[in-house]
Amino acid sequence: MSGRMRRSIDLARWLQPGLGVKRWLLLAVLGATLFVNGVSRYLTDEGVTLQVNELVDSVVSEFFPPGYLSWIFIVIGALFVALGIWRWLNAIVTAVAPHGTSKVIDAIRDKRLTRGYKIVVVGGGTGLSTMLRGLKKITTNLTAVVTVSDDGGSSGRLQKELGVLPPGDIRNCLVALADDEALVTELFRYRFAEGEGLTGHSFGNLFLAAMTGITGNFDEAIKVSSRVLNVKGRVLPSTLAVARLCAQLTDGRVVEGESQITGAHGTIDHVYLDPPFAAPLDEVIAALREADAIVLGPGSLYTSIMPNLLIDRVGREIEASNAVKIYVCNVMTQPGETDGYSASRHVRALLRGADANVCEVAVVNDELPRKLLDEYAEEGQFPVQVDEDELSTLGVRVVRANVISETQTVRHDSDRLAAVVVGIIDEAVAERATYLRLNKPATGPSTGPATAS
Repeated sequence: MSGRMRRSIDLARWLQPGLGVKRWLLLAVLGATLFVNGVSRYLTDEGVTLQVNELVDSVVSEFFPPGYLSWIFIVIGALFVALGIWRWLNAIVTAVAPHGTSKVIDAIRDKRLTRGYKIVVVGGGTGLSTMLRGLKKITTNLTAVVTVSDDGGSSGRLQKELGVLPPGDIRNCLVALADDEALVTELFRYRFAEGEGLTGHSFGNLFLAAMTGITGNFDEAIKVSSRVLNVKGRVLPSTLAVARLCAQLTDGRVVEGESQITGAHGTIDHVYLDPPFAAPLDEVIAALREADAIVLGPGSLYTSIMPNLLIDRVGREIEASNAVKIYVCNVMTQPGETDGYSASRHVRALLRGADANVCEVAVVNDELPRKLLDEYAEEGQFPVQVDEDELSTLGVRVVRANVISETQTVRHDSDRLAAVVVGIIDEAVAERATYLRLNKPATGPSTGPATAS
């Protein structure tokens, strides 16, 4: 890429929404206008008459029709002001950052993101990483609370062979929150296709396992990996305890192990942890208490979201939090897990499993998929039916929105979903501010009867 083209791209990036640059440019233009007007008024008050217009007309009237001079000068003046401010800003930035303005623009954008809402997202699997990819463009005050109950695939092998907590879902969240331009992101995604003992493992899983061995602590390994990936936000395991996820089926069978539950081809009555007690991280509890919003999902109901709610105190802390509590309902049912489930049945299962009110708002997809329905039906997956009346009886507000993306699969669209979630938070914050303002005690002088002395 040529230097001229790179400079043009940098100039365009200064005008992107959210940097706060354009407003200051307009303020400078307004200031220049007021300054010129003020000088003109002062000279008029002093009786000084400058024949500027006549002088300019005598010079340029041969080139431009007089009727167009006003507009021509307005445009040229605005361009000169913008160019002058741009060159002045560029000179300062170049002195501070000799390698260009790109890093400065990124720093400004990141600084603005640090003032965003504090959002805690609870779940696991691909659904959680999808949610995080959209939200990280809006705020960096993100905390992903991730399940560590996965016992299949690479994660399960590492847990059995090395005794580390399953790193797979953690890795996916780290990659989702990482700087997308970093080559190391692709490295963490890389999965070995051959090699004795390596086949099926991802580099990210092996890295987390190795870092756990070096630091002696799984959550410290996550923090180190977050720095390597330049993660926007933080990723926390819901617990450091080793506990197996089990399911009690309605036919009386008990299925042990997260990876075995969906393959049991039964109807789940409830899931539980074995052993039943698992302590949460202190950071998880602190994040829930400080959050502006707590988002559950999207993701597998019983094997991605529910394991986090089974951790001691997590459900009660969500219920007690002042944050708006949002559940993102799945678009499609999941065979062996939520066959035939409506939206209200998803919510009932959450409330029952958490034994707490963890859902105030349910985000449901408002538009049926137009493609791939036949392929999904062959696998026993169907769109989740939205029974709004039943959700209302549970005290849950329904937000309908088109939040899906259809490519090779039907799944949530990161940006659309993030915009809906932030819109819900905006409404909740506005309602809270209105309530506080209306209930603010009067501070004026007392109008009660005077007390006799």
